[in-house]
Amino acid sequence: MSSIKLVGSTSGEITISAPAVAGTNTLTLPANTGTIVTSASGVGDLPSTIAGPAFSAWQSVQQTGITVNTWTKVTLTTETFDTNSNYDTSTSKFTPTVAGYYYITGSVTIVGANSAYYVIGAIYKNGTQYSQFSPVSGGGSYYPTSGPFGNIVYFNGTTDYVELYVFGSAGGAFDTFNNAVNTNFSGHLVRAA
Repeated sequence: MSSIKLVGSTSGEITISAPAVAGTNTLTLPANTGTIVTSASGVGDLPSTIAGPAFSAWQSVQQTGITVNTWTKVTLTTETFDTNSNYDTSTSKFTPTVAGYYYITGSVTIVGANSAYYVIGAIYKNGTQYSQFSPVSGGGSYYPTSGPFGNIVYFNGTTDYVELYVFGSAGGAFDTFNNAVNTNFSGHLVRAA
């Protein structure tokens, strides 16, 4: 079996070996720069431009007295995970530092109003509504939950951020249902820019 050996300028080397079986194999590299992932590479070995930031947060403290018929930011102060420290629990914002396309999801459940109310969840990008989801009505035996819903959002990797918002129509002020299942927010990189 023959091989090609590439020696680094200061240390290390890479060996490319042909298989020990008969036949012709071709390795074609694209006409751009990037990283080749080997079969021995684990997800943790991938550069951040491939593995990318990911987070999941949820609401551990109930948000009370939310004004009806007004878009209100949902506070999610507990993280399940935050792989690159890009989610800020003090502001409930996700600001990824790797440019690319991210799948952002959310879910909001509201309580504390009459059975004729409904809830709408939304993703806000840079303080402006990016995606709004269909309203969900409540009932006598259940609380309305908007979600899980999601959308793909482009981030520039420096200043772009997203937040979760809620809108409710009720007979008075309403509260969120605070637990990891009902009120949550998450996202991950699906394609680097």
